[in-house]
Amino acid sequence: MFDISELLELSKLAAVRAAACISGTSEDMRSYEYAELQPREVKAAADSVLETEILNHLSPLGLTILSEEAGLIHGKNHPEYRFIIDPLDGTFNYVKQLGPSAVSIALWREETPVFGVLSLLPQGTLIWGGPDIGAFRDGAPILVSATEDYSRASVCTGFPVRFDINSDSERERFWITTEGFAKVRMIGSAATSLANVACGFADAYVEYGIMLWDVAAGLSIVKGAGGAFCITPGLTENSLNVAAGNPQLLRACSVNL
Repeated sequence: MFDISELLELSKLAAVRAAACISGTSEDMRSYEYAELQPREVKAAADSVLETEILNHLSPLGLTILSEEAGLIHGKNHPEYRFIIDPLDGTFNYVKQLGPSAVSIALWREETPVFGVLSLLPQGTLIWGGPDIGAFRDGAPILVSATEDYSRASVCTGFPVRFDINSDSERERFWITTEGFAKVRMIGSAATSLANVACGFADAYVEYGIMLWDVAAGLSIVKGAGGAFCITPGLTENSLNVAAGNPQLLRACSVNL
């Protein structure tokens, strides 16, 4: 059996080194194009560079890896475990220098998070945690907020590229879910949004049709920070409807997933 703590340290190293690959880089790394199958989805040169760096660290372990860019890479060891990575969550923010992005690495055992690691860009803050680990921001413990009244709470959310913006029912569900919060914020990175929840900067996160690799690390860290989450399957493979926050707030707001 492998040592979870060793895998965590390796994942932290991979995240830091991946983030360093694009620290102060030339504009070539920001070159991008829109995906053929998802016309609102941006793919940048940085995505593949960061993925290569991360896979160089994790692939030799022989565990299964699910990555946004490479897809599912089957491993020969411990099939109940898998790494879930998003080399650059918030790619549009990165290429446009518009807002935050993050390197995201998670380890899950079947459908249960073990740990998550995020390197937040551009500042390079390292956040990690898991249900049996706690949660930390550059080594300092973090906790979710204690806000129980969602009418005084903030929620981070967004419209992922697979969200059907032409659907009346989807728009209505989004509005019903978010209208009761005091503040609504869309920052363009699900991983960073969940990091804000884990740190107690934001009170909740809700998003429909978000991809598993966008949230796997962040959800792990929220759990480590004393929070909770609920997920239901989205309409496409590996997509989810997600709500996360402190347990009292999630019960109070009755999120409709």
